[in-house]
Amino acid sequence: MITSTTIYIKNMVCPRCIMSVKSILQDLSIQFNNIALGQVEMAEEMTKYQRALLEERLLAVGFELLEPGKSAIISKIKTVVIEQIHYSNEPISVNFSNLISNKLHHEYAYLSRLFSSIEGITIEKFIAKQKIEKVKELLFYDQMSLSQIALDMNYSSVSHLSAQFKKETGMTPTQFKSQANPNRKSLDDLQS
Repeated sequence: MITSTTIYIKNMVCPRCIMSVKSILQDLSIQFNNIALGQVEMAEEMTKYQRALLEERLLAVGFELLEPGKSAIISKIKTVVIEQIHYSNEPISVNFSNLISNKLHHEYAYLSRLFSSIEGITIEKFIAKQKIEKVKELLFYDQMSLSQIALDMNYSSVSHLSAQFKKETGMTPTQFKSQANPNRKSLDDLQS
């Protein structure tokens, strides 16, 4: 049976994750058409045996094969946010509620309620955490001024960025930069 179907994978949040999943699929001789953050477009329907093997191999390296439905929607929301914040080369200037709603073809109010009920935090809080982690990365590499970071990350001002940063981390951006070993988290640690 040759049908194209998409599977969703939790914790698949970076280019290395894509390479890891691609390697697993190739090792198991499972055919696919395309791999992106959080999802794989399959070339054909997997057998139950292939699915079980894939699930086992994914779990061994920290991924989780999601069943279609609500978990897959949550994964898609996270992927949209992560792609926009961490992998877009453009400064953040989007309205996330419109972006998420358009990408997932659902009303934002529904997606927001679903996300909060399953994740225990709002989409806005998830976005704020992702943005602060990106700010930490930009501060760590010390290639941009705080003013430029605030502008690129779509904060209304440096003081707004500083207030959000302190609220999330307990320290100011300057205090964070002066640390010998900054506490940065990997993207997959930010999933929940």
